[in-house]
Amino acid sequence: MPQPIARQWTPALILCLVAAGTILSLSMGLRQSLGLFMEPMVRATGITVATFGFAMALQNLAWGIGQPFMGAVCDRFGGRLVVVIAAALYCAGLYMTASGGHFGLYIGGGLLIGLAVAATSHGVLVGIVSRLAAPAVRATAVSILAAVGSLGTFVVAPAAQVMIDLWSWQGALGGLALLAASMAAVALLFRRGGVNPVASSPAHRVDARSAIAEALANRTFVITTFAFFACGFQLIFIATHLPNFIAICGLPPSVGAEAIALIGICNAVGTLVAGYLCQRWGNRNVLALIYLLRTASVAIFFALPVSVETTLVFAAAMGFLWLSVVPPVSGLINGLFGPANFGALFGVMFMSHQVGAFLGAWLGGLSYQWSGSYSIGWVSLIVVGVLAALLQLTAADDRARGLRQQ
Repeated sequence: MPQPIARQWTPALILCLVAAGTILSLSMGLRQSLGLFMEPMVRATGITVATFGFAMALQNLAWGIGQPFMGAVCDRFGGRLVVVIAAALYCAGLYMTASGGHFGLYIGGGLLIGLAVAATSHGVLVGIVSRLAAPAVRATAVSILAAVGSLGTFVVAPAAQVMIDLWSWQGALGGLALLAASMAAVALLFRRGGVNPVASSPAHRVDARSAIAEALANRTFVITTFAFFACGFQLIFIATHLPNFIAICGLPPSVGAEAIALIGICNAVGTLVAGYLCQRWGNRNVLALIYLLRTASVAIFFALPVSVETTLVFAAAMGFLWLSVVPPVSGLINGLFGPANFGALFGVMFMSHQVGAFLGAWLGGLSYQWSGSYSIGWVSLIVVGVLAALLQLTAADDRARGLRQQ
């Protein structure tokens, strides 16, 4: 006889949610705040907007390539190891970025921070929570994790801007490094090892290679993976270039920090709403709707005159839709293949997201350097978003398919 829902929220699951939410919140807050350093670095060091954009593109490519490997390590050995590694990589990357040179920016801000984020983002942490949560509460637990994980941006981005204003951009990077180091201590709350009752059962073996082969033969998985490209393309363009874009339009730097912080707080609400809608409308339909609403928000913002009001309304709308993809994407993966190999499978899908992120960050900088404006970039976001929404609708409806939730 199944346990009541309340009893399935075990102390171990709650403690895991607290730890995972804190780590995700710090990691995403740190990464999302890096766009605030573009303008002071360009002014102080002579690097170009395109150079900074390419470094952020490298970061997202390293995140995407590293995600399947970090996810597979977590599936096998648990979360402590990968988070401790990530904290060290984050600190080293921020230190090298503070050197101000091209090499430090590319290797530190690009490669090392990208690998650190791969070990402390949804592919790893959602997998930890999914394997520990019972099927009846798994979707809710994932939604809570994604929502809590977005709150870091609300705190870290304004704090980073204050540190830049009071100290310097190098000093602010040092302050962020201290926050990154704290993730290693939080990781001690995770249980030892990676084996748990769900993942260790015969029906849910930890076998990344076989799981990936099965997933790549599944049409719904492949379509969702291709559509996920648009998510990365749109979000990383905005995270990297929005502060500089509104500065060009004459708004003060504080508006950029406020916009990023607003994205974080609205993200929490949007993620919880997305998790609720997935249970009613199905994961496929919610994903297509998110892509469509994001694209409409971009189109309206691009068409209107840029002001403090339009920027903050746009940030709120994008925040509501920012990480709302996590519940439907994780729901599809868990439903199709179970939670045992979630880290590896999410990592494979996320590589498409990060290829899009690489192009969004890089082409955004190039379009500005070539034309002196971001118009080409904004139009590209609209085109890619519409195509993703249409593509996602061609996937099978998971409500009709009866995807397993065990």
